[in-house]
Amino acid sequence: MQRRTFLAGSAALAGATLVAPPFAFAQGKPETTKVAIAVGGKNLFYYLPLTIAERRNYFKDEGLEVEISDFAGGSQALKAAVGGSADVVSGAFEHTLLLQAQKQMFREFVLQGRAPQIVLAVSKRTMPNYKSIADLKGKKIGVTAPGSSTSIMASFVLAKAGLSAKDVAFIGVGAGAGAIAALQSGQIDAIANLDPVMTKLERAGEIRVVSDTRTLADTRSVFGGDMPAGCLYASQSFITKNPNTTQALTNAMVRALKWLQASTGSELINTVPEGYLLGDRAVYLDAWQHVKEAMSPDGLMPADGPATSLKTLQTFDPNMQGKPIDLSKAWTNDFVKKALTTVKA
Repeated sequence: MQRRTFLAGSAALAGATLVAPPFAFAQGKPETTKVAIAVGGKNLFYYLPLTIAERRNYFKDEGLEVEISDFAGGSQALKAAVGGSADVVSGAFEHTLLLQAQKQMFREFVLQGRAPQIVLAVSKRTMPNYKSIADLKGKKIGVTAPGSSTSIMASFVLAKAGLSAKDVAFIGVGAGAGAIAALQSGQIDAIANLDPVMTKLERAGEIRVVSDTRTLADTRSVFGGDMPAGCLYASQSFITKNPNTTQALTNAMVRALKWLQASTGSELINTVPEGYLLGDRAVYLDAWQHVKEAMSPDGLMPADGPATSLKTLQTFDPNMQGKPIDLSKAWTNDFVKKALTTVKA
């Protein structure tokens, strides 16, 4: 039944994209040059393309003055956009679907990651006898922030094992040194987080990985298909009013993605802020090798990605079950396709 539903959803999605109205591209000057972007955990590789576009002045090259506000998790960044303090979010694609279920129309327009890069692991200190996901019942799981993509991934893995989010306690621990400290001090029994945090904990021998989505193969094993991850998304009203600005943002991000495909480890280290390295360059480079495949090479949304994301949410979130979600209104490849014809690395 799940497979038939998934295939039907994919077919419906493919049909919907054929009739989706194209965006008008005049690619003139940006309608607004000042853009506020909200992000949840900017130091994570999940959002690395955003940092590259910022640090290498790709936004400035497009005539934009971008202000990036960093929050503890993606759910907090989402709230900034809904509340009007941010124009654009660098966050998880699934948030566009959660918003649509609340009758708020937001659309993804350039993909940063083609795999979530999220790792669920247990503490060797507090759970030395861990045997299965069922052992997490009653435990504290650290996530970047409740409602973020890390808690969504953990909730899905729990649901597949017959548990619900109510069977555990999700604790917001952020995406950096605070998350590491929470695990090491025993404040949490398990953690769902991303690199470089997870690689640092692995190398320190602190955790046992139980579910991993840093590679395409692992992602498909966990979610049953391609699972889109980090992206830039904005309200449909912002995109409609500012098509040139949206195109300029896309151009900068596609350029960053291309740079990442060709860059060396030393070039990456010399580009990101020192604070991203968590005090250990070797760990950062090791983590980069873990997640490099997860980066989108071109910014395009995979054909089956949106349906996989929706299926994932409907597995465990009662607020998404039975809701009439129009996937064709949650994303577009139009801006990326234009960027790919003009942008050079």
